[in-house]
Amino acid sequence: MPMRSLLFVPGDRPDRMAKAATTGADALILDLEDAVTLERKPHAREAIAAFLAEPCGCARLVRVNPLDSGLFEADLAAIMPARPDGLVLPKAEGAASVARLPEGVPILPIATETPAAIFQLGSYATAADRLLGLTWGAEDLPAAIGAATSREADGRFTPPYELARSLTLFGAHAAGVAAIETVFPDFRDLDALAAYAARGRRDGFTGMMAIHPAQVPVINAAFTPSEAELDHARRVVAAFEANPGAGALALDGKMIDAPHLKAARRVLGLD
Repeated sequence: MPMRSLLFVPGDRPDRMAKAATTGADALILDLEDAVTLERKPHAREAIAAFLAEPCGCARLVRVNPLDSGLFEADLAAIMPARPDGLVLPKAEGAASVARLPEGVPILPIATETPAAIFQLGSYATAADRLLGLTWGAEDLPAAIGAATSREADGRFTPPYELARSLTLFGAHAAGVAAIETVFPDFRDLDALAAYAARGRRDGFTGMMAIHPAQVPVINAAFTPSEAELDHARRVVAAFEANPGAGALALDGKMIDAPHLKAARRVLGLD
């Protein structure tokens, strides 16, 4: 399943679900957790189950409540019969958390929302066959440790949260699954979003979560190779195919070798 853009939709707003499916998002995250108050959760479960029962042009994931919330079991009972395309698990703490979810449904853990979770990011490789990818969050973790904020005044992450971001990125690639960048909260500043998403792709993320429909086309563009990138990747692959015994070659006045070939094949969807 392509996952450039994953758009959050509050689970208690069925009026927004069908509209969200027309935004071009690769996946919707129908939210039963933070976007829904406690008293609205039963209504949200019913609304999500009804939406899952209808045809849709994109993947539909459900963010359930945390495993220890006392709400998780009711979430599963309501939505699993409707067969979501995957579950988003908040406050996940490694492969052991994944093992507690039902077999047969792909999981996207939000993998950095507790202090203990940081030390489990390498364990997801043992549960790779059950994962859609790995993603992270920069809101719950600072709250959990009493930090004032996760960001500098200019919007950049402070060092502890850059570390969480980096470990998620490496944990995803170690498991061989999609690395999904966290949300960009200022949905009105699309130029800043474009720069943020471009940085994510540059660093090795393969997609990004969105909190507003206006963010979807910007994210899709950032995580879609340009024609120039595709052309360069084709020429790298062609150069090595024409010289099968070569370990390194010159292309456009620069040396290319095995890592460049691997990157080119990834751009072309060959690996």
